[in-house]
Amino acid sequence: MRDTLEKHQVWLYLVAIAAGIVTGTRWDAVHAWEVALWPLLGVLLYATFTQVPLLHISQAFRDRRFMAALVLGNFVLMPLVVWALVTLFALEGALRLGVLLVLLVPCTDWFISFAHLGRGDSAGAIAATPVLLLLQIVLLPLYVVVIMGEQLVGANLWAQWLPAFIGLILTPLLLAWLTEKGAERYSALQRTVTVMGSLPIPLLAAVVFLIAASQVQLVIDTRETLWQVAVIFVLYLLAAPLVGKLLSLLFRVPVASSRTLVFSLGTRNSFVVLPLAIALPDIWAAAVVVIVLQSLIELLGMVAYLTWVPRLVKPPR
Repeated sequence: MRDTLEKHQVWLYLVAIAAGIVTGTRWDAVHAWEVALWPLLGVLLYATFTQVPLLHISQAFRDRRFMAALVLGNFVLMPLVVWALVTLFALEGALRLGVLLVLLVPCTDWFISFAHLGRGDSAGAIAATPVLLLLQIVLLPLYVVVIMGEQLVGANLWAQWLPAFIGLILTPLLLAWLTEKGAERYSALQRTVTVMGSLPIPLLAAVVFLIAASQVQLVIDTRETLWQVAVIFVLYLLAAPLVGKLLSLLFRVPVASSRTLVFSLGTRNSFVVLPLAIALPDIWAAAVVVIVLQSLIELLGMVAYLTWVPRLVKPPR
């Protein structure tokens, strides 16, 4: 069941987005969609976090060269790429904030599936996820402040974000940690964690449907400016494999781990930062559309990566 869902997840999400757009166009029930979205996001993040080996963070450092390349790429080099892109396209306001929120946080869920499908080291990907998750929680506010600069003055975003951050990120993370802790002692909880491994994909499809249904009018209103954002996301997807290839050579990372590195740099944690965007005042609402657009472009990009990455990173002859 889980393998089947992972294999066909891209098309499942695309169908969910299309269905959401059609539904949102025909039925004007934005408030109802948004009310349903919050608890569903909480359950999604909890189910996703239970698949992150939070109790075994030390395993990530067994391959120090891979971890060094992963951290340097995700938290130094790619943020510099993002900074250059938003500066080049002179993005401001909600569009700039949305791009920063989504491109500055490395993925901790579906990149594992794509690394596996792209003949990477999925075990190394799983081991690295706690480090990626904890570092992005700490560093994202710093990156946003530095890159947004004066555009954040007087915006009071932190007051808007705090409830969403505690309720939909920290709380599911703590519950996931407690669940994993309990699963080490109780077999029933261990079976629950295993079953929950199949939930993130259908839950994410439901979340995507609700977002598309609730934000379709905003997409229509901002369609003339979204092309710049789309170009940025495509350029990011083109830059990530090149940076990953360079780092794999510098750190002499094995082929399978190098492919995992590329998939990590190319995939972002869009639905972890989504609650932060949804919690913002209406003036920043376009950030939500930006994040959903990124996830759609990324999914299509991952289909291309499955062919490109094994060719870009291959064993020496």
